[in-house]
Amino acid sequence: MGLLSACEQNAFVPPPPPKVDVAVPVQRSFTRYLEATGNTAAFKNVDLVARVQGFLQSINYKDGAYVKEGTSLFTIEPDTYKLKLEQAQAAESGAQATLRQAEADFKRQQELVQRQAVSQATLDTSTSTRDNAQASLLQAQVNTKIAAVNYGYTNVAAPFDGVVSAHLVSIGELVGASSPPTQLATIVALEPIYVNFNVNEQDVLRIRAEARQRGMTADDLRQLPVEVGLQTETGFPHKGNLDYAAATLNQSTGTLPVRGVLANSDRALLPGFFVRVRVPVDQVENALFVPDVALGADQAGRYLLVVNGENIVEQRKVRVGPLDGGLRVIEEGLKPDDRVVTAGLLRAIPGQKVDPQLKKIEAQPAAAK
Repeated sequence: MGLLSACEQNAFVPPPPPKVDVAVPVQRSFTRYLEATGNTAAFKNVDLVARVQGFLQSINYKDGAYVKEGTSLFTIEPDTYKLKLEQAQAAESGAQATLRQAEADFKRQQELVQRQAVSQATLDTSTSTRDNAQASLLQAQVNTKIAAVNYGYTNVAAPFDGVVSAHLVSIGELVGASSPPTQLATIVALEPIYVNFNVNEQDVLRIRAEARQRGMTADDLRQLPVEVGLQTETGFPHKGNLDYAAATLNQSTGTLPVRGVLANSDRALLPGFFVRVRVPVDQVENALFVPDVALGADQAGRYLLVVNGENIVEQRKVRVGPLDGGLRVIEEGLKPDDRVVTAGLLRAIPGQKVDPQLKKIEAQPAAAK
């Protein structure tokens, strides 16, 4: 009897269910972004060349300087071309005098013919002389314009605001005597600046479908905001707009070339920078967020551990969205009132009962990345 009593006292007592932290998803709106990487490119980039032949007389800027449109950058032997302009102007004045004389003679011959004082042949000669004088004046006027243009080319000015490269020629060097023309320097516009990136075919199809549902046109899509960040920057501080999307997909890469334009008023971006790009394409209301650490993964994909009404753990397959400050958007597979295991994941075994400890997920700012 004593032995039987001892066995009853040592009967196995199952341990209590393990405690795990659970929380219902945070529910709020967020902006869905299309993300890509790209490169900045100059809005305008021009090689400055010598358009007339001569010796370089002066370089009027400092290498790498930011200059305004119209700033004189190079001077090419202007005296010779100024003399040629004055020579052409003198020839034009002479042609004008010759024409005045020819017109006066023509009028006299007309009057004499009417009085039958001279023959018609004399009038015809006077007419021809006048017409030749008119043609000579036109030629002289054209020569003056050409000389003026060439004289203007002796001053190489900035065609727009921008940064000028190091000069490629030296003072005293003969320029403009070769073909192609002698390159003097390069000027690059930094305000605004382009950013080029590519969108994969799947995203293109999704965005076009969403745009049709919202009644957006191609012009509306081109006005979408563009946000850019450098590799050393936090977030996307540089703002702009889309301004171009290619009409066809690149079949070799399966992507669509797209371009944005940014004001770049502080000139922080230079052509050729590698940048991160994002474009807001949709505003999602009442999205569900859970801590990213609560997610697991297996060969079938991502999953969450959810505690049901009987406190039994279930493995729930989910489709995930962007990450936002430690919280992950759950796009499919989760309900607003589901209790998600957020801590004690190793103790939460699917099919087993647990002791859920309800916690609250700290909401993060709505800026899904």
